[in-house]
Amino acid sequence: MNDTACFENRELSWLKFNERVLEEAEDDRVPLCERLSFLSIFQSNLDEFFMVRIGSLHDQRLVDAKARENKTNMTAGEQIEAALASARDLCHRRDRVYAGLMEQLGEQGVSLVDFRNISAKSEKRLNKQFRKDFLPYLSAMIVGKKQAFPFLPNKEIYAVGVLATKQDKERIGLVHCSSTAFPRLIEIPEQPGSYMLAEELILHYLPLMFPGYVVTSKTLARITRNADIDADAIYDDEELSYREHMAEVVKRRTRLCPVRLELSRSLEPVVIERLCRQLKLDQKQIYSYDAPLDLSFFGEIRDTLRSRVQLFYPASRPQDSEQVDMSRSVLEQIAAKDILLHFPYESVRPFLQMLHEAANDRYVTSICMTLYRLAPHSKVVEALAEAAENGKRVDVLVELKARFDEENNIEWSRRLEEAGCHVIYGVEHLKVHSKLCLIKRETPNGIRYITQIGTGNYNEKTSRLYTDLSYLTARPEIGLEAERVFEALLRAETVHETEYLLVAPNCLQNKLLAMIDEQIARVRQGLKGHIRVKINSMSDKALMNRLIEAGQAGVQVEMIIRGINCLRSSIPGRTNNIRIISVVGQYLEHSRIYIFGDGAEAKYYIGSADWMTRNTLRRVEIACPIVDPSLTERLETIFRVMWEDNCSVREQGADGLYRRRYPGTEKPLRCQRWLMENAVREAENARNTGGKAGD
Repeated sequence: MNDTACFENRELSWLKFNERVLEEAEDDRVPLCERLSFLSIFQSNLDEFFMVRIGSLHDQRLVDAKARENKTNMTAGEQIEAALASARDLCHRRDRVYAGLMEQLGEQGVSLVDFRNISAKSEKRLNKQFRKDFLPYLSAMIVGKKQAFPFLPNKEIYAVGVLATKQDKERIGLVHCSSTAFPRLIEIPEQPGSYMLAEELILHYLPLMFPGYVVTSKTLARITRNADIDADAIYDDEELSYREHMAEVVKRRTRLCPVRLELSRSLEPVVIERLCRQLKLDQKQIYSYDAPLDLSFFGEIRDTLRSRVQLFYPASRPQDSEQVDMSRSVLEQIAAKDILLHFPYESVRPFLQMLHEAANDRYVTSICMTLYRLAPHSKVVEALAEAAENGKRVDVLVELKARFDEENNIEWSRRLEEAGCHVIYGVEHLKVHSKLCLIKRETPNGIRYITQIGTGNYNEKTSRLYTDLSYLTARPEIGLEAERVFEALLRAETVHETEYLLVAPNCLQNKLLAMIDEQIARVRQGLKGHIRVKINSMSDKALMNRLIEAGQAGVQVEMIIRGINCLRSSIPGRTNNIRIISVVGQYLEHSRIYIFGDGAEAKYYIGSADWMTRNTLRRVEIACPIVDPSLTERLETIFRVMWEDNCSVREQGADGLYRRRYPGTEKPLRCQRWLMENAVREAENARNTGGKAGD
């Protein structure tokens, strides 16, 4: 068996993940409006894939066309070729799913129509509406010998017409279809529940915008541009602050080269060739769809159906954690015992309350925090600003290189500075992805630390949508090491040695390898070896090689990997002791859990790092040991329930394909639903007994 047989290409593995998202949109067991969301997510995922991954591969091919990646030995060009073909197959499948969903929406009295489906009276009213509400805000552009092809912004929809006159050769006409002056979803007069997309209305009336021409063919078009910029590599302007530089990066990204052209209708080959020439695209980068080019309007349709509860997942809300009594000081409760919050099943309120208390606690002298992605109206930033205004020292590391959130983070960094916080921007060439907060209190009994370490961002909005873990502790050994991490970051450095925390880039991968080796050693001593890991993605070759070695030695390896997974499990003689599943469900699985061993000797960690080389060696990431027995029991339960799920799970086979589990004769178990119902039960029990675990 060759060396590449146990591995999967990263880009193709990601496309398999997005296929699992598409499967949710196909699944009749998923409520209709949730299926609309999954189809919209599939499309936005694919947009980002082209912008970031295909864009990066194009850059790699320009630098060294012969270089090969280290898992499947493919060149950048070969990866692009394979990814484009796979994406095309998925898009054809997406079109079929879209048609089926629209048919089911029709049964609910909602439809998306074109001019073939409306009455003459409705068409007359639309014509009047177009001339009054649309035409004044539209600009028509013509591309000819003397008119250069205009710049088309990323992901914007254009109406494209092939124009002809008796005197001239064919020209191309373009009209930008987006504006804040008119809605995208237009309700049809006289036909309640029937809608038309603004771009389809504009395309229909294209001849009105090009008087003197005959529109011989037309389509809607959407460009996807490369968004892969190495912000540090191009930071060489001493006149700009790093924040100003990142603002320039955001602007620059919008003008990078195209990597895909999407069309709603076919055009003549000669026109396609001309578009490819103008946009510097290969014909393999042209995609023609039956479905709309942008499915974000599904959100508006969902809103119109909100009263029909059967079309949505059962209503649920984050519960108050049974570990925390919100009527008492959260800081005092953390000082008494460790707390582990599990979002979105439990509320983020205890963490926010902790920050608010720290901002006003007379003993708190400083708060240090890393920020990566924040909510639009961040209560976290409000608490940090409040602390600074109250005279506390507040050191905040804002990671401006949070892709597609740069503008948001730039604005928050300004506000934090205005409030008196000390804002820094991390370490050169390393993205700070850790989720770490340290509160320092100087009490009459000495210095005390409150440390929070999480698996997800400090974002109240996503805490209701993503599954994440947040660990709150007063353990001095954790606080002291967290302080060392912040001291290093304030010097734009990283720690090189740790005893308790796993801290990338210097003290995470090596420690994970050592713990895998411990399980291998146990098996060789005749004992049981067991490794359980829940992460979002895995591509770190060193870790995968060591897992293969562990499996061959007899260690049982169980992995829950939502997205990218470059390791093939269940291959006889090679990875047959490794089993890998993926869970795609109502909430986005985002928490990371590492468990090495069983019973009293087991080691438990939660953290921010996936097992990808970018996380283990090129970012500042933190994982933290969990030692409180009540909390390790919770981690055991989370992993077990997810592992036994028979509704949301796909299990990887030796061929690299993921096959869905079905309940069969067993009782259906949907892990996310079970965890939410369990959180409700625990909250009710706490209310009924009149106390909390923190009492």
